[in-house]
Amino acid sequence: MNPFLSEKTRIEFKKAHKKEPHRRHADRIKAILLLDSGWSYEKVAEALLLDDQTIRNYEKLYKDKGFDGLLSDNYIGCVPKLTCEQEEQLKDHIRKNNYSAAKEIVEYVKQTFNKIYTPEGMVHTLDRLGFTYKKTTIVPGKANPEKQKEFIENYKQLKEEKAPGDKILFMDGVHPQHNSTSAYCWIEKGKKKEIPSNTGRKRINLNGAIDIETFEVTIREDESINAQSTIKLFHEIESRYAQAGTIYIISDNAKYYRSKLVKEYLANSRIKIKFLPSYSPNLNLIERLWKFFRKKILYNKYYDTYEKFKNKCLSFFKNINEYTDELSTLLTENFQIIGEQISKI
Repeated sequence: MNPFLSEKTRIEFKKAHKKEPHRRHADRIKAILLLDSGWSYEKVAEALLLDDQTIRNYEKLYKDKGFDGLLSDNYIGCVPKLTCEQEEQLKDHIRKNNYSAAKEIVEYVKQTFNKIYTPEGMVHTLDRLGFTYKKTTIVPGKANPEKQKEFIENYKQLKEEKAPGDKILFMDGVHPQHNSTSAYCWIEKGKKKEIPSNTGRKRINLNGAIDIETFEVTIREDESINAQSTIKLFHEIESRYAQAGTIYIISDNAKYYRSKLVKEYLANSRIKIKFLPSYSPNLNLIERLWKFFRKKILYNKYYDTYEKFKNKCLSFFKNINEYTDELSTLLTENFQIIGEQISKI
């Protein structure tokens, strides 16, 4: 969007925003300033926790009626119209349905309760009822909350009953690709920040395990992750923890972890695998390490050659002790249950 405010008007808007005591009025002023700086309706809506139709309404209000009109509260919906019982019904309906625009909820309220709201009035009503505008969270469709709770209880029991010399590790594979990953960062208003990308699709195959008590990471890079490479990882783990008793490894249900070769190896090993419930990556704490790794090494980074990319990835794990403070707050056992909201719908 091209600038539409004069320099003088822009300065007056900024002064008015600083002095404005009411949040909803300040948000309207801010919306106009952000639109003038080049932000899209969608981006302004995300920043102000509104929907893009409301931002469009603010713009139209200002262009039609000026600054005073922008701050006018003469819109339908500023006074609660629904009864307490109707509000509870509306809240329950929104919990069970996904609305991306306030005007869709306006239509539902009109059809269900015969009450008329504007999108802006509905936004303020939703805010009062405890709703906010943000992205949904994607979770596996077959996640089983009860199985996850059962695993957590078994994990607590394992920690209580294991011998002092026993170890518990979390294991998984990750496959970083040699290409740039765009992510959020601070960028000057009205500007773009470009990150170069690569045309290749080469990737690194890493299989690793982490001890969340010491943050020690045992990791291997192989051409592919399979039963053979997994057994090699087990060799390295047993060598690293030569003085340990039983080594409990918690992992997902990847086929190579359950393969015949791996089972034969484990028959005479100090390693015992504890499998997570299916579709429960949230319970594998090493997933948090992978996310942290991507943030530090991959997000908004460009490596012009595959070798530089590969070396940077491996260097991260080689020098993992540099991140001990950050990992100590990240790799805590505050397991999150996923799929509960889905199961209730």
